[in-house]
Amino acid sequence: MLEYTKYIERTLQLARLGAYYVAPNPMVGAVLVNAEGEIIAEGWHKRYGGPHAEVECFNDGRLTMHDARCAMEECTLFVNLEPCSHYGKTPPCAKMIIEKGIGHVVVGMLDPNPLVAGKGVQMLRDAGIEVTVGVMEKECRELNKRFICLHEKKRPYVILKWAQTKDGYLDEWRMENGEWRMESGPLVISTEMTKMLVHKMRAENMAILVGSGTALKDNPKLLTTRWPGRNPIRILLDRRGRVPMNSRIFSDEAETIVYRECTEWPYVLADLAQRGIHSVLVEGGATVLNSILADGTWDEMHVEVSDVKLGKEGVKAPQVALGVPTEMIDGHAMYVKFRE
Repeated sequence: MLEYTKYIERTLQLARLGAYYVAPNPMVGAVLVNAEGEIIAEGWHKRYGGPHAEVECFNDGRLTMHDARCAMEECTLFVNLEPCSHYGKTPPCAKMIIEKGIGHVVVGMLDPNPLVAGKGVQMLRDAGIEVTVGVMEKECRELNKRFICLHEKKRPYVILKWAQTKDGYLDEWRMENGEWRMESGPLVISTEMTKMLVHKMRAENMAILVGSGTALKDNPKLLTTRWPGRNPIRILLDRRGRVPMNSRIFSDEAETIVYRECTEWPYVLADLAQRGIHSVLVEGGATVLNSILADGTWDEMHVEVSDVKLGKEGVKAPQVALGVPTEMIDGHAMYVKFRE
């Protein structure tokens, strides 16, 4: 009997190769195994709008070498996510699997997308294909937690991120007579290594969000320049319309969505979900972060604590219990918390 977990683990390895390019689609890998347990073809979803993992698998050049001595009905196809059953940007993968004559399909987890949601598995079973569901389901859900959140909770997966000094400040005071002192620039807390990790997070999420205060005083572009991957969609909360259109956040390297009439967090999340945005990285200042923490709708918190103290009054970081550092990077304590 085939060791199912070994092959599903391989599908997860393959799926991760599409991490920075497939959103809002899920990350999916596919592995075709013959009766002897030999992997004869592999594939993964490489880019949004491109062929799905199952199609890439059947297009694997190695497969033609086995066709003559390997009947498809004796093969097992492993996928970490249920094959789609509807026409979207590509035809249904379940239909193609049936046409290929595969005898057995092992699925890590069902697809939470209502357009699929068990229909792909049912289509395969109706065609007489044996289907096994729920192998390494926890790991499969973790891989696509952003996609799952969008479809199960009807909102994006929310990650809060900030860096603070050892004495608990996000920045020094940079306001005089009600105006930001633009020439001073933000307090540099992160190191080159931790900045790179932040850009990795930007590549992993569909959107990045700040408030008008951050946009005015830091004038950021919010692009992914220190890690491979796509630039996130920029989300700006600017209820009073203070951010001028010549600000760098409106540069043409990436899309920008501005909320003015309503910046309430439940409304913003619902609207982002309607736009198909499955994840948002919040890099806002204290006002935005504290507002979201008070609302309670978030999923992960990533906090970098520098080994340097500001040594004077400044902009206080959100007051949260951080616990034990997850790791140390360049002498900075890195914390990761998950909302219970």
